[in-house]
Amino acid sequence: MIRHYVKKDLKVSEIEALQTSSWINIQPPFNHEELNSLATRLSIPLDFLTDSLDIDERSRYEREDDIILIVINTPIINEKGKESEAIYITAPIGIILTAENIITITSVENPIIQKFLENRVKHFNPRDHQMFVLQLFEQTVFRFLECLKKLNLKRNLIEQELYNSSRNKELQELLRIEKSLVYFVNSLSSNELLKMKMKRTDLLKIRDIEEHMDLFEDIIIDNSQALEMSNVYTNILSGTMEAYASIVSNNLNFFIQRLTIITIILMLPTLIASLFGMNVDLPFSDSKYTFYFILVASLVLGFLMIWFLRRRKVI
Repeated sequence: MIRHYVKKDLKVSEIEALQTSSWINIQPPFNHEELNSLATRLSIPLDFLTDSLDIDERSRYEREDDIILIVINTPIINEKGKESEAIYITAPIGIILTAENIITITSVENPIIQKFLENRVKHFNPRDHQMFVLQLFEQTVFRFLECLKKLNLKRNLIEQELYNSSRNKELQELLRIEKSLVYFVNSLSSNELLKMKMKRTDLLKIRDIEEHMDLFEDIIIDNSQALEMSNVYTNILSGTMEAYASIVSNNLNFFIQRLTIITIILMLPTLIASLFGMNVDLPFSDSKYTFYFILVASLVLGFLMIWFLRRRKVI
């Protein structure tokens, strides 16, 4: 679906036909014929559009003549919803800058783009291409920080559940969080390298615009903070999983030890009962007190074994 937007009366409004300095947003559903037609009409390399549709595309920028492609990864909710899949994954947003227009393209519906469409980004104006790119970067970092806080809160709640249960469900949820954090760490690292390279090469031509440069530096700092948070949460989660595995292993060993001790204590009384159950002549076999003798002997040997194990500090 290819739509065109401009800012009218302080709001982003959709227009029917392409205008100069308008924002072209491409998101599903669309077909490749529409992309071919748009690429031909605006003299854009087709791969600038198709590369951004690859879910595994890395963050980067590319220039061809006066046209610039910027690809940045953003967090989205994993719609598959499987228990073995990550809660969040990352998907790229392609930003194409031409002399007259700015184009954004995504392979999935992206909540960051939606914020711009719903006029929830202050001072947004599609005419200012440089600021638009910076605001997209800023909203991406904010989205990462928001998702990280939700994941950390979910992790804390699951840890509380783990103290009271040993169900696989909690462990599966922790694994999903861990997978999400892996996506975040990789994407934030890639985004940071992209922004540092853009700053060094002054890709957006904002070196002499103090307001834009200050915002860009703040975005880089926030991205570094989000990356650090992702690494910290990943380390905490890994430590939690290892500690819980150790606790489960220790509890299992303790349980097996108790069963072994009970087996040893019952072994001697069982041996006496087995001997008197044989079809051979044994002492007291003809006495009417044989049953009571066997019972008393079994109890005495059982208590003796308990006393011995206690003395050896086994139990």
